[in-house]
Amino acid sequence: MNIKIKKLLSIILAFAVVIGGLDFAGRLLEPKYMSGILEGAMIGEYYDDPTSHDVVFIGDCELYENISPVYLYENYGINSYVRGSAQQLIWQSYYLAEETIKREKPKAIVFNVLSMKYDEPQNEAYNRMTLDGMKWSMSKVNSIKASMTEEENFIEYVFPLLRYHSRWSDLNSDDFKYLYHRDKVAFNGYYMRVDVKAAESVPEGKPLADYAFGDNAYKYLDKLTKLCKDNGVRLILVKAPTQYPYWYPEWDKQMVDYAKANGLDYINFLDKADEIGLDWSQDTYDGGLHLNLSGAEKMSDYFGKILLEDYDIPDRSGEEEVARYWDGVIDRYEAEIARQETNLEKYGKVNPEE
Repeated sequence: MNIKIKKLLSIILAFAVVIGGLDFAGRLLEPKYMSGILEGAMIGEYYDDPTSHDVVFIGDCELYENISPVYLYENYGINSYVRGSAQQLIWQSYYLAEETIKREKPKAIVFNVLSMKYDEPQNEAYNRMTLDGMKWSMSKVNSIKASMTEEENFIEYVFPLLRYHSRWSDLNSDDFKYLYHRDKVAFNGYYMRVDVKAAESVPEGKPLADYAFGDNAYKYLDKLTKLCKDNGVRLILVKAPTQYPYWYPEWDKQMVDYAKANGLDYINFLDKADEIGLDWSQDTYDGGLHLNLSGAEKMSDYFGKILLEDYDIPDRSGEEEVARYWDGVIDRYEAEIARQETNLEKYGKVNPEE
């Protein structure tokens, strides 16, 4: 082997060592979201589902804590996924929908409209819980650009090590345990809680100086509407049945008017809480902000009938590949119910370490 080849191989090896070291350091330092704040792990779990989905939910916690795809499958054969994340902003929902339609062709996309109240980037921590879990594509690139606050830099999304380099002193056993893999924390995007905290003394909304949703929010709602129409996907706008944050009648009217003007369906489930059968003393775990398992399954039962009857979503429970996938999810679902119920009985809370 001549000197030039040896030198070239040495350079390649050194380059590989540097890249490998940077990758290792980045993986080690980035948040794992395996305990405590689990929501940051949910966006990435979508890519592990090998099946195609007929219904994809996009939006914030008002979907991922209030809709159970497990219940929809077990009772209606609906194969669905919740691509939800904490404080998911409408432009993030749009780019998740764009990415989803490039990967598969759902019959319906369900978008929760609460995020219309935000017209500009909000918070890096919440951005990260949506954006870091996405696979790299132009959808992710554009979502990052639309989401960044003034203090953020695009390069830090490309190289997480630049953002998380100061976490050395905060490393714990999870950072090493989950260096190259993650456990599942959700159930096709559903975040489960079985505990109960009744909704009492829910505050009324304070008067606003301006109730109109912003131009940027409407721009992305228009883009989402066009994306779905251009691809033959039914877009269903919904407001989840939660009592807080307050949903103003003026906001609701804007969604009613938008849906009518654009030939869309808009369902305000908050107005249908009695029909759903929600009991605010039993069906929420945090005083009315989110539904617990009991409430989410009631909501899923109500919506499942609508999806089958009004939107011709198929029953796929007879498909072998789909059934095999769901057998595993259902096993985890039942095990998590048992774990949380046991912890409630023993410790008085579902996660005693918190």
